[in-house]
Amino acid sequence: MTSGHRTTPPPVSTGEHTSHSNTGRTTMAGNTVTVTDASFATDVLGSDKPVLVDFWAEWCGPCKMVAPVLEEIASEHGEKLTIAKLNIDENPQIARDYQVMSIPTMTVFQGGKPVKSIIGAKPKGAILNDLADYI
Repeated sequence: MTSGHRTTPPPVSTGEHTSHSNTGRTTMAGNTVTVTDASFATDVLGSDKPVLVDFWAEWCGPCKMVAPVLEEIASEHGEKLTIAKLNIDENPQIARDYQVMSIPTMTVFQGGKPVKSIIGAKPKGAILNDLADYI
């Protein structure tokens, strides 16, 4: 017999435009790409241009604050830099492999290797400054 209590918290509206696929996964509308444990080697390590991977989770408030900033950067600098999002709850292996201990963590991969990490939510100007060598 169930008590009628939810085992997961209700979704929180952040005002961002999202769409739900038939798998229940939420994807951001826009210019970022979603990567998974399975696609990481091809989409990130095999990329011809630098890739900023945003390690995030649905329950992470600061991650939701930085998401629209990353969308803007992807829109403005997409020809030089790919911005990819990896949900650490759905794809824990890559986060473990790269020892992501806190989120949001944004790691730049170039030539198949991590070359820079940005930890924590920052304003757009600070992120652009951190990415100056890649955009």
